[in-house]
Amino acid sequence: MKVIILAAGYATRLYPRTKNFPKPLLEVNGKPIIGYLVEKVARLKGVSKIIVVTNDRFANVFKQWARALDARPAIEVLNDGTRTPEERLGAVGDMALAFKRESYRGDFLVLGGDNFFLDPLDGFIGCARRRKTAATVGVFDIKDRKKATHFGVVSLDGRGKVVDFAEKPVNPRSSLIAMCLYYFPQPAAARIKGYLSDKRNSSDAAGAFIAWLSRVSAVYGRRFEHLWVDIGNKETYDRVNSIIQRKE
Repeated sequence: MKVIILAAGYATRLYPRTKNFPKPLLEVNGKPIIGYLVEKVARLKGVSKIIVVTNDRFANVFKQWARALDARPAIEVLNDGTRTPEERLGAVGDMALAFKRESYRGDFLVLGGDNFFLDPLDGFIGCARRRKTAATVGVFDIKDRKKATHFGVVSLDGRGKVVDFAEKPVNPRSSLIAMCLYYFPQPAAARIKGYLSDKRNSSDAAGAFIAWLSRVSAVYGRRFEHLWVDIGNKETYDRVNSIIQRKE
C-alpha cells in the first residue's frame, strides 16, 4: 500500500500565517498537523512508501521537514510544479500526478494534509481491504446540515455502499459528510484517467471525483466516530489546538 498525503494547497483563508508557510506544517499543540497523519500511517502494516504531494513554493520546506523527521518508510516529496493559487492542480490533479508516477500500480491510501482526526486508521483500512476492488471513503457526521453545505454529503445503504454523493449541496439530505480520506485499490485508482478524460468533469475537487466514481463503480463509506476537523481557516485551526490542549 502506498500512502499519498495531499499538501499542495495555498491556504489563502489562513493568510498571513500561511502566505509563506504550508498549512500542513502548522503546529497543533507543538506538532505539525501532517505529523499526526504520519504517526497514524506508521502504525499500519504493509505501507511501502509515503508520498507528500506539494507545490513548488513549499517543496523544499517539506523536504527539510521530512529529513528531520526520519520516518519509516521514508517520506518522498512530490512537487506538482505550481507556484500560485491560480496555477494549482487541485486534489484530483495531484492524486492523478501521484498515481501516474507510480504507474497506477498497487493500492493507495490518500489523506488530506490539513485533516485532523482522532480515530486510528486500522479499522478503516481493514474495512477497505475487504472491499477488494471498490474504493472506500471515510465519512463523518458533523451533525450540522448548514455546515454540511461546504462538503460532500454522503448517503449509505445498509451495507455501507455509497448510494448518493452530493458535492457541496445547497440543501443537504443529511449531515454525513466525506472526509478527505480515501482508499483506492489499483482498479479504482486507474479510473481517475476516465474522470479526467471526460470534459464534463471540470471540478478539481476530490469530492467531485468520488461522486463520479460512485456512479460508475461501487464506492463504500466507513464511519469515523470521534473528532474530525477540516482545518480550513483560523477558527477551525484554533478550535483543534484548544481541544487537543485540553486533552493533554
